[in-house]
Amino acid sequence: MRFDTLQGWLRWQETLNPRNIDLGLDRVRRVAARLGQDRAPFRVITVGGTNGKGSVTSYAAAMLQAAGLRTGRYLSPHLVRYNERIAIDGVEIDDAALCDAFAAVDAARGEELLTYFEFGTLAAFEIFRRRGVEAAVLEVGLGGRLDAVNVLDADVAVVVSVGLDHTDWLGDTVEAIAAEKAGIFRVGRPAICGVNCPQSLLDEAGRIGALPQQAGEDFRWDEAGGGWRWWSSSRAIDELPRPMKGAHQLGNAATAIAAVLALEPGVPDTAIAAGLAARLPGRLQSLGGAPEIIVDVGHNRDAARAIAAALGRESRPVQVVLGMLADKDAAAFAGELAGVAAGWHAITLEGPRGQGAEALRERLRAAGIEAAAHDGLAAALQAARAAAGQGGRVLVTGSFHTVEAFLLYWNADATRG
Repeated sequence: MRFDTLQGWLRWQETLNPRNIDLGLDRVRRVAARLGQDRAPFRVITVGGTNGKGSVTSYAAAMLQAAGLRTGRYLSPHLVRYNERIAIDGVEIDDAALCDAFAAVDAARGEELLTYFEFGTLAAFEIFRRRGVEAAVLEVGLGGRLDAVNVLDADVAVVVSVGLDHTDWLGDTVEAIAAEKAGIFRVGRPAICGVNCPQSLLDEAGRIGALPQQAGEDFRWDEAGGGWRWWSSSRAIDELPRPMKGAHQLGNAATAIAAVLALEPGVPDTAIAAGLAARLPGRLQSLGGAPEIIVDVGHNRDAARAIAAALGRESRPVQVVLGMLADKDAAAFAGELAGVAAGWHAITLEGPRGQGAEALRERLRAAGIEAAAHDGLAAALQAARAAAGQGGRVLVTGSFHTVEAFLLYWNADATRG
């Protein structure tokens, strides 16, 4: 084995391919074939989309697990621990299993320069195969058509939403991005299209020969009392418990139900309801306190709109601690939150795609939003909490990297008050 520790493997994987993102399936297909992964020994739900992928993946996996299927779940990126990415029956995989799977991928790859994401994806498939998984729910990393996850044919494919993000890689129009995301659809197999999906996605599904199901048309939902209900032409499920916080999560949960029933129509109502208890960190996650601390990994306009809608249901002021990568549209993101934000606190994100606090403040200023630039996360949080007061709220958002840094800081700071 090349390395004895998970961190050793991960540091090396980051340097193996000089390109951090190198879209294409040829490398992955060749290595997958050597691993015997060119045809999955388990059923597959593949989940793509601009926003909501992780939530739908988590709900769907939890529902299948509750129905008695041995279920694998693959997410990306992780927040704090790499192990978050891969779980079997809701239990994150341990370091030893990851290292063994990485060694198998390394032995099979030959001279192929796999990216960090490709390496991890093949390792997830290997773990699922070894552990006898019956169904796997896989979150697409970027796009769909050329993403490593797409090396496996989906029995059911889901596109949760389509919006403008990763435009350097996927195209600068919703139609172009929809075409890339539709690449996970397969001939004669269900293609679940979520709430914020354009007609062009349905057109692509038809061109491919998939069997589209559209949110709001082929399956519907509405709130009822303290819960909600879901129905289609063949099934109705009443008195469902609430999923994660935010009105957008009802659409995500409804889409997950459609995907699960497309794969396994006999999943009972009780399993559907149980799966809605799935939770992901960093999705309008409240850490409590006075002021209340809320974290969300949103990083594009549509995500900001959903955050604003959720926070706008209460009148308490919000101080925003914001860190964003340089290739994200900070002005569009902040513009959606402007209606609920009482103050802004810009922080630095390190790394090749990172952005300094001063640069972020200038981008916000150009959009008519005044922000304070802080030397570090601790200083930004202190200022935001003071400005919010005990009855207010502090929102930490803008990137997975921002929320990761915050959670590491928050969990390590035993002196916080």
